[in-house]
Amino acid sequence: MTDYIQSIRQLVGHTPIILNTATGIVMDHDQLLLQKRAGGGWCLPGGYLEYGESYDEACKRELLEDTGLNIEVVRPLGLFDKYFMEYSNGDKLQNIGMLFLVKPISGHLLSKRTNETWSLKYFDINHTPELIFKQNQDMLNLVKDLFHQNKLL
Repeated sequence: MTDYIQSIRQLVGHTPIILNTATGIVMDHDQLLLQKRAGGGWCLPGGYLEYGESYDEACKRELLEDTGLNIEVVRPLGLFDKYFMEYSNGDKLQNIGMLFLVKPISGHLLSKRTNETWSLKYFDINHTPELIFKQNQDMLNLVKDLFHQNKLL
Protein backbone atom coordinates (compact mmCIF):
# COMPACT_ATOMS: atom_id res chain seq x y z
CA MET A 1 0.00 0.00 0.00
CA THR A 2 1.20 3.52 -0.70
CA ASP A 3 1.92 5.88 2.16
CA TYR A 4 -1.36 6.22 4.08
CA ILE A 5 -1.03 9.92 4.90
CA GLN A 6 -0.08 10.81 1.31
CA SER A 7 -3.09 8.92 -0.03
CA ILE A 8 -5.41 10.73 2.40
CA ARG A 9 -3.88 14.10 1.51
CA GLN A 10 -4.42 13.40 -2.20
CA LEU A 11 -8.13 13.08 -1.43
CA VAL A 12 -8.63 15.92 1.07
CA GLY A 13 -5.89 18.40 0.26
CA HIS A 14 -5.12 20.67 3.23
CA THR A 15 -8.43 19.97 5.02
CA PRO A 16 -7.82 19.33 8.74
CA ILE A 17 -7.59 15.62 9.57
CA ILE A 18 -6.96 13.57 12.71
CA LEU A 19 -3.76 11.51 12.80
CA ASN A 20 -2.31 9.23 15.45
CA THR A 21 1.31 9.04 16.57
CA ALA A 22 3.39 6.75 18.75
CA THR A 23 6.34 8.16 20.67
CA GLY A 24 9.01 6.29 22.63
CA ILE A 25 10.98 7.33 25.69
CA VAL A 26 14.45 5.74 25.63
CA MET A 27 16.27 6.15 28.95
CA ASP A 28 19.77 5.20 30.06
CA HIS A 29 19.71 5.83 33.82
CA ASP A 30 19.15 9.62 34.01
CA GLN A 31 19.86 10.16 30.30
CA LEU A 32 17.04 10.63 27.78
CA LEU A 33 17.42 10.09 24.03
CA LEU A 34 16.31 12.98 21.82
CA GLN A 35 16.20 13.27 18.05
CA LYS A 36 17.21 16.35 16.08
CA ARG A 37 14.68 16.46 13.26
CA ALA A 38 15.46 17.27 9.66
CA GLY A 39 15.13 21.01 9.40
CA GLY A 40 16.36 21.51 12.96
CA GLY A 41 14.93 21.28 16.43
CA TRP A 42 14.87 18.55 19.06
CA CYS A 43 11.98 16.16 19.63
CA LEU A 44 11.15 12.75 21.03
CA PRO A 45 11.51 9.90 18.51
CA GLY A 46 8.27 8.60 17.06
CA GLY A 47 5.83 9.17 14.25
CA TYR A 48 2.51 8.57 12.57
CA LEU A 49 0.67 5.25 12.50
CA GLU A 50 0.16 3.65 9.11
CA TYR A 51 -3.21 2.09 8.28
CA GLY A 52 -3.64 -1.23 10.12
CA GLU A 53 -0.87 -0.61 12.68
CA SER A 54 -1.31 -0.64 16.44
CA TYR A 55 0.32 2.05 18.56
CA ASP A 56 2.87 -0.57 19.77
CA GLU A 57 3.72 -1.63 16.22
CA ALA A 58 4.09 1.97 15.05
CA CYS A 59 6.32 2.79 18.02
CA LYS A 60 8.64 -0.11 17.18
CA ARG A 61 8.76 0.80 13.47
CA GLU A 62 9.22 4.53 14.03
CA LEU A 63 11.97 4.14 16.63
CA LEU A 64 13.86 1.77 14.35
CA GLU A 65 13.53 4.29 11.47
CA ASP A 66 14.33 7.36 13.60
CA THR A 67 17.06 5.94 15.87
CA GLY A 68 18.36 2.63 14.51
CA LEU A 69 17.22 0.85 17.69
CA ASN A 70 14.98 -2.18 17.90
CA ILE A 71 12.88 -1.61 21.00
CA GLU A 72 10.53 -3.42 23.31
CA VAL A 73 7.54 -1.47 24.58
CA VAL A 74 7.67 -1.53 28.38
CA ARG A 75 4.41 0.29 29.10
CA PRO A 76 2.23 3.19 27.97
CA LEU A 77 2.78 6.47 29.82
CA GLY A 78 -0.11 8.52 28.52
CA LEU A 79 -2.33 9.72 25.72
CA PHE A 80 -1.90 13.30 24.48
CA ASP A 81 -4.88 14.21 22.35
CA LYS A 82 -5.64 17.92 21.99
CA TYR A 83 -2.81 19.20 19.82
CA PHE A 84 -3.14 20.95 16.50
CA MET A 85 -0.48 21.44 13.85
CA GLU A 86 -0.12 23.18 10.54
CA TYR A 87 2.76 22.24 8.28
CA SER A 88 4.51 24.80 6.09
CA ASN A 89 2.75 23.33 3.04
CA GLY A 90 -0.67 24.15 4.57
CA ASP A 91 -1.60 20.65 5.79
CA LYS A 92 -3.58 20.90 9.06
CA LEU A 93 -4.17 18.16 11.59
CA GLN A 94 -5.11 17.19 15.10
CA ASN A 95 -2.45 14.87 16.50
CA ILE A 96 -3.40 12.16 18.99
CA GLY A 97 -0.20 10.79 20.46
CA MET A 98 0.45 7.74 22.63
CA LEU A 99 3.61 7.93 24.73
CA PHE A 100 5.47 4.75 25.68
CA LEU A 101 8.39 3.88 27.89
CA VAL A 102 10.57 1.63 25.71
CA LYS A 103 13.72 -0.44 26.14
CA PRO A 104 16.33 -0.97 23.40
CA ILE A 105 16.88 -4.68 22.69
CA SER A 106 19.24 -4.46 19.70
CA GLY A 107 20.64 -2.15 17.06
CA HIS A 108 22.87 0.93 17.19
CA LEU A 109 22.11 4.63 17.07
CA LEU A 110 22.12 5.99 13.53
CA SER A 111 25.49 7.46 12.63
CA LYS A 112 24.42 9.32 9.46
CA ARG A 113 21.71 11.83 8.69
CA THR A 114 18.49 10.49 7.23
CA ASN A 115 15.55 12.30 5.65
CA GLU A 116 13.96 12.55 9.15
CA THR A 117 16.84 12.38 11.64
CA TRP A 118 19.78 14.77 11.60
CA SER A 119 21.28 13.54 14.86
CA LEU A 120 20.59 11.69 18.09
CA LYS A 121 21.85 12.54 21.53
CA TYR A 122 21.32 11.50 25.13
CA PHE A 123 20.62 14.43 27.45
CA ASP A 124 20.59 14.59 31.23
CA ILE A 125 16.88 14.51 32.06
CA ASN A 126 17.33 17.68 34.12
CA HIS A 127 19.04 19.53 31.26
CA THR A 128 17.09 18.97 28.05
CA PRO A 129 16.65 21.50 25.25
CA GLU A 130 13.24 22.93 24.45
CA LEU A 131 11.41 20.61 22.07
CA ILE A 132 9.97 21.86 18.78
CA PHE A 133 6.47 20.44 19.28
CA LYS A 134 4.22 21.47 22.18
CA GLN A 135 2.90 17.91 22.42
CA ASN A 136 6.46 16.54 22.77
CA GLN A 137 7.28 19.16 25.40
CA ASP A 138 4.21 18.14 27.41
CA MET A 139 5.24 14.48 27.07
CA LEU A 140 8.75 15.33 28.26
CA ASN A 141 7.35 17.25 31.24
CA LEU A 142 5.33 14.16 32.25
CA VAL A 143 8.43 11.96 31.93
CA LYS A 144 10.46 14.35 34.09
CA ASP A 145 7.72 14.35 36.75
CA LEU A 146 7.52 10.54 36.75
CA PHE A 147 11.31 10.26 36.87
CA HIS A 148 11.58 12.61 39.88
CA GLN A 149 8.80 10.71 41.66
CA ASN A 150 10.67 7.42 41.00
CA LYS A 151 7.69 6.16 39.01
CA LEU A 152 9.29 5.92 35.59
CA LEU A 153 11.90 3.16 35.64
